Amino acid sequence: MINVAIVGATGVVGETFLRVLEEKNLDIDNYVLMASKKSKGKKVKFMNKDYIVEELTEDSFSNNRFNYALFSAGASTAQKYARIAAQNGCIVIDNSSCFRMDKSVPLIVPQVNMEDAYEHLNIISNPNCSTIQAVVPLKVLDDKYRLKRVIYSTYQAVSGAGKKGIDDLDNNTACKFPYPIVDNCLPHIDVFLDNGYTKEEMKMIEETRKILKRPKLPITATCVRVPVHNCHCESITVELEYDFKIDDIKKLLNNSNGIIVLDDPNRQIYPINTFVSGTDEVYIGRIRRDYSVENGINFWCVADNIRKGAASNAVEILENLLAKK
Repeated sequence: MINVAIVGATGVVGETFLRVLEEKNLDIDNYVLMASKKSKGKKVKFMNKDYIVEELTEDSFSNNRFNYALFSAGASTAQKYARIAAQNGCIVIDNSSCFRMDKSVPLIVPQVNMEDAYEHLNIISNPNCSTIQAVVPLKVLDDKYRLKRVIYSTYQAVSGAGKKGIDDLDNNTACKFPYPIVDNCLPHIDVFLDNGYTKEEMKMIEETRKILKRPKLPITATCVRVPVHNCHCESITVELEYDFKIDDIKKLLNNSNGIIVLDDPNRQIYPINTFVSGTDEVYIGRIRRDYSVENGINFWCVADNIRKGAASNAVEILENLLAKK
């Protein structure tokens, strides 16, 4: 019997966990949906059944009740309850920032480093949404041409800030963000750090290095919240160690797992949010040589931040673990 807990089942990512699990219909016998006390007793339609949401407590994972748990309930919740679950024999796939830089916890994107997931201590971490979509093409380029430097400029949707972020855009309020997001681009995601970067920018830098096993890779980032509902967009500039032909780069990316290339400037074809929303692939376009440096390229990268950037990535990890088992 395979028993799976969904923790944070009533949040934006938790609801998408359920949607993706319905689509994949994995070989799982029982699900239990959990959330905070305020959502206890809520009825949720899932797998053509009505589920009653349980309150997450210290006893939720007692008696080796679950084989796996998908967590999307924030870092403080994960810090306490994911550890309890892991101690009770449950393999946790956590979507928060809690364990990402813990050296004992694998940080996994299935198309990039799934082999690392099997060396776990019952906790596996899902990377930041903006990191997930970036490392899929970067891994391909690193394997073939060796990355020398990476520059990130992100344009991140309000759904990445949860329901309150969506409400700010829909209602022209400033409850989640420091200023109204309507008609504004805010160069400020998460808190500012002493080094002048935001926490979101440092997440991208540090997580990319960990996932690619390139601890000294030069990376810089600027992360911006923009007034769109869904899908993060990223302008990525890369310097490579080895020379290349731009057509070879396009073919390499287009033939890689999890990547779809949309790149025909003459027909104005490139990835945009409304094309990509609701999908699980990473879309790449505007692939061109950067003539300001030797062996440089620029490309545009778009992915659904709630699906590929969170829920689908976690479910893909679970799917691979089940197949391996």
